Amino acid sequence: MIYSFKGYTPVVHESSFVHPLAAVTGNVIIGKNCYVGPGAAIRGDWGQIILEDGVNVQENCTVHMFPGKSITLKESAHVGHGAIIHGANLGRNCLIGMNTVIMDDVEIGDESIVGAMAFVKAETKIPNRSLVVGNPAKVIKQVSDEMIAWKTKGTQLYQQLPADCYESLKAVEPLREVPENMKMQEGAYDTLRDFLKK
Repeated sequence: MIYSFKGYTPVVHESSFVHPLAAVTGNVIIGKNCYVGPGAAIRGDWGQIILEDGVNVQENCTVHMFPGKSITLKESAHVGHGAIIHGANLGRNCLIGMNTVIMDDVEIGDESIVGAMAFVKAETKIPNRSLVVGNPAKVIKQVSDEMIAWKTKGTQLYQQLPADCYESLKAVEPLREVPENMKMQEGAYDTLRDFLKK
């Protein structure tokens, strides 16, 4: 659902998809080819939140901040399931792992990868192309060209997802039996290990 708050109405580009079970509130600007999954909450009630083109905010994520702050998730930022972004700016083409917590005034550098369940303390500055893990999070190495190529390919799937949702997502009653001719989806993405083997 999209909610106005104190005169601020979210702006969502027509090519982007916000799931009806997500909540986008107030001063939020969502660029082109963005995906916001069910259960996500993007609260622009106390400051502006910008999702640049190609950003995805997956299921059950929270994007918010302290009063008077404004934040930007730069082009192609990828926010994994259940992550919390609280008053942090995300760099271009970065990956935020599932259930990660990123606190106020953090700056995540371009093309950085933050591992699942990391906790990034307030005011931390992560350089570009950093691989970050742990609680508290720390940089353990630089992101390789191969790793960022894999990440970029995965984000491209999410950039295609809005069009796929508009084309085929619809509320239905469930089937009561498995159809005899039911097929499995084809694999569209390799694990990092498989990607690096190629």
